[in-house]
Amino acid sequence: MTTNPSQPSTDGQDADGRVFPMRLQKFLARAGVASRRGSEDIMTAQRVTVNGVVVTELGAKVDPQVDEVAVDGKVVKLADEPSYFAFHKPIEVMTTMSDPQGRHTVAEYFPPDAPAGLFPVGRLDYISEGLLLFMSDGELAQLLLHPKHHVTKTYLATVKGVPSPATLAHLRQGVELDDGLTAPAGATLVSSTGERGSEGGRAVVELRISEGKKRQVRRMMSAVGHPVTRLVRVGFGPVQLGDLPVGAVRPLEKNEIEALKWAAR
Repeated sequence: MTTNPSQPSTDGQDADGRVFPMRLQKFLARAGVASRRGSEDIMTAQRVTVNGVVVTELGAKVDPQVDEVAVDGKVVKLADEPSYFAFHKPIEVMTTMSDPQGRHTVAEYFPPDAPAGLFPVGRLDYISEGLLLFMSDGELAQLLLHPKHHVTKTYLATVKGVPSPATLAHLRQGVELDDGLTAPAGATLVSSTGERGSEGGRAVVELRISEGKKRQVRRMMSAVGHPVTRLVRVGFGPVQLGDLPVGAVRPLEKNEIEALKWAAR
């Protein structure tokens, strides 16, 4: 292992696929431990050892063919190929692999023989449902969640009342929340019962956002006077929920994986 970030070396693989020394946080991300940013947090929390020695320096490099890397005492290795899955999260399920309060978690829906190192890309809140991506590719996950790549997430929000054209225009221009103005969103009225602009009735609104503010869709709709009663994520970039049943898991198709990588460029 070397801890000199300026040491001249490649950081990954050569044309023949041989692994060269790489930054430790990149190794952890590629091993499916967490995203690159999450891996940095794990390192600074003194949870990572290399050859039995705690390493917290973010510039540290490891040789995966020589060094033994462990997180919380458990040895981690690079997978031959990352794994990618789509999951239809039910309501009242936590987007975590375990919960100290004993609530249901997404981990319960994956079989015991599921590939190692899977983690959710972002999250859906406890009372929301829909598409969650799972993968063991920490690098791609980090890119998909980074705001600069503008990867769109699509939601169907069932709301109280029927948004008027002016309200939909407001959503498209950005809504002021307590943590700042949201970026412009796509907003389309899908269906409704009752007159537009009325407080009675119900409506389904499709929202397309590329940010990741906490409970963003719910807060946006509340801010414009139409609280959400049901929220379903139906798309993450090029991947669609489609007819995947609630609680079901499916591997992503090769073309979906390539499309995700293209979207994160």
